[in-house]
Amino acid sequence: MGRVVEQGVQGVSRVSAAPAQPPAGGRTRAGWLLLPSLALVLVGLLLPLVLLARYSVAQFEPAETAISGLTLENYARFFGDPFYLWILARTLTVALSCTAICLLLGLPAAYVISRVTRPGLKTVLILATVIPLLMGNAVRAAGWMMLLADRGLVNSVLVFGGILSDPVRILYTGTAVVIGLIAVLLPFMIISLQSVFDGIGEVYEEAALSMGANPWVTFFRVTVPLAMPGIFSGCLLCFVLAVNAYATPVLIGGPSFQMMGPKVYEQAIKVYNWPFAASLAFILMGVTLVLTLLSSLTLQKRYGAL
Repeated sequence: MGRVVEQGVQGVSRVSAAPAQPPAGGRTRAGWLLLPSLALVLVGLLLPLVLLARYSVAQFEPAETAISGLTLENYARFFGDPFYLWILARTLTVALSCTAICLLLGLPAAYVISRVTRPGLKTVLILATVIPLLMGNAVRAAGWMMLLADRGLVNSVLVFGGILSDPVRILYTGTAVVIGLIAVLLPFMIISLQSVFDGIGEVYEEAALSMGANPWVTFFRVTVPLAMPGIFSGCLLCFVLAVNAYATPVLIGGPSFQMMGPKVYEQAIKVYNWPFAASLAFILMGVTLVLTLLSSLTLQKRYGAL
């Protein structure tokens, strides 16, 4: 029954998703509108990346500020040192954990928001989701520091309630970093998924229910596959933001909790080793791109083009 429902919904979605072809002349004229944004990307992104790439293969001279030499020593230093490989592994582990938890929490929340029929209530729910984004990461991290400190609100409530006899160490741990990052990333996941669920008509769910599928089968065999492009986009956004996080790991994780973003800043600003900092940035970017491509190819094989 589930396979019949899935095939029927896929057939309906193919028919309804066929867009009308715009005139060829309109596409040509509209292409000129891309030039300002492309020029901005070229000047503001590609040129700094080229300069950073040159720094990553330069020799580090403490007394010199100019780029000199051409070497792969910076990359060899990273891959030859278990300490930096461990930092990369920890960064990816934290990012993947935060992304998975945000997906588990954001998927039902986004679905409920998209299916609310009262406009006023839906607006309130969307605003409640977006309002945390109006605060900077440093402000939110400071709030979590007050909550998770040894004498903070969380420990005080647990001790006062008799759950704990002594405060436990939460702040400056990996758990605290994950909690802080989830608080930052969850609104992005909910907004990404909610917009996709809004575009999925309830007719697909009604068709599945009329064919005998229960609500759980309908959600996981019909709604989730149709929402897979949004799920992929939300997961990708959360993963990239978590991998490159700086304020939350520094303020909540403390100096003993090392991640790649703070390490790049440390090498560039504190040690003034710009070549090694550039190599760290490129390694992080390369690993992120590889994981993104692999996940995209895997999902395309399973669900088709995203």
